[in-house]
Amino acid sequence: MDQRFTIAPDPDRPEAEQGRKLFAGPCDFVKGVVAMDGLPTDQRIEVCFAGRSNVGKSSLINALVGQKNLARSSNTPGRTQEINFFALGSQRFLVDLPGYGFAQAPVAVVDKWQRLMKSYLSGRANLRRIFLLIDARHGPKTVDNKIMTLLDSCAVTFQVVLTKVDKIKDKERQAVIAKTAAALAKHPAAFPEMILTSSEKKQGLETLRAVIAGIV
Repeated sequence: MDQRFTIAPDPDRPEAEQGRKLFAGPCDFVKGVVAMDGLPTDQRIEVCFAGRSNVGKSSLINALVGQKNLARSSNTPGRTQEINFFALGSQRFLVDLPGYGFAQAPVAVVDKWQRLMKSYLSGRANLRRIFLLIDARHGPKTVDNKIMTLLDSCAVTFQVVLTKVDKIKDKERQAVIAKTAAALAKHPAAFPEMILTSSEKKQGLETLRAVIAGIV
């Protein structure tokens, strides 16, 4: 494994408590945005979640905030084209980007989404970090690497979150971690720590909450 990229450690007690308090508070849907002029004007810190369709993004967001249906997924890849904003406490937005993968989305829809995403990622001064979700059962795919290249060009730090780590055995997990680290080594915008998660088993949630709470 590329030694520049490691697994994020468990938070210490003050960090964990900071994350717990943040996510124990309110988290409410604010709006869905389909164009740049619809973005919220409230200058909160923003962190956003991106990932391929069916990577488990909605499940992870719901698990983080302790709500079953705050973030909703579509069964059809490419169906949901809105950037969804959720107010987390009084100082942060969680931002849910549409899943990419687009097997069943029209070309015009894909082009519009890509333009919107690049405009948002490039022009949002209060966006602090992108959490790029990758399915641990598969590791980074070609489309993930393309998104990483896009994020490099936007000059916004992204941090990989491996989802569904409970679905694979330890040997497979170590292999996908190494594969992901090798992919990240090619991207200057990549944050050096990966977070391992399972929404179903609640694994890694404390770590991710603490990381988000610590972003200022």
